[in-house]
Amino acid sequence: MIKPILTEKSLAEAKAGRYSFWVPARSTKHQIKKLIGETFGVHVVRVRTQSRAGGIKTTLTRRKITVSPQKKAIVSLKAKEKIDLFEGEKK
Repeated sequence: MIKPILTEKSLAEAKAGRYSFWVPARSTKHQIKKLIGETFGVHVVRVRTQSRAGGIKTTLTRRKITVSPQKKAIVSLKAKEKIDLFEGEKK
């Protein structure tokens, strides 16, 4: 239902307390807050969202592909809480 975004930029943001997830396109901020709070056992303070429109994309070989709409959620947690999934390699 939710998938974490594990890129260099999102891992750097996770150190600052902001975690990124792909969520269902029709989910609301309240639903995202409840879902992440229950899944990871944390207290969500703020939810910001970015929507990506779906549509038809043309590839280099002139094939047409249907792309589904997506929504990205950036979640801020209470102070001193973290999600262990976003921890980088420990030296």
